[in-house]
Amino acid sequence: MFDFKKYHYRSINAKDLNERLAINQELKGYYASLTEEEKEIFNQQLEAYIKNETEKYQSVMQQVKSEN
Repeated sequence: MFDFKKYHYRSINAKDLNERLAINQELKGYYASLTEEEKEIFNQQLEAYIKNETEKYQSVMQQVKSEN
């Protein structure tokens, strides 16, 4: 399984736009090196990661709303 969290946090904590672009390019290079089958698995894992992160964010937002 690919460590999406690592790339996500690296991008969030990038010191500037150039570093963020370099991280994105690194990820694009990795993706380009995958076989079609691996790309399909990667995309499924990415979708699951995004869904999970979105659900966490929504949960936090609901909690903040209910506290106010």
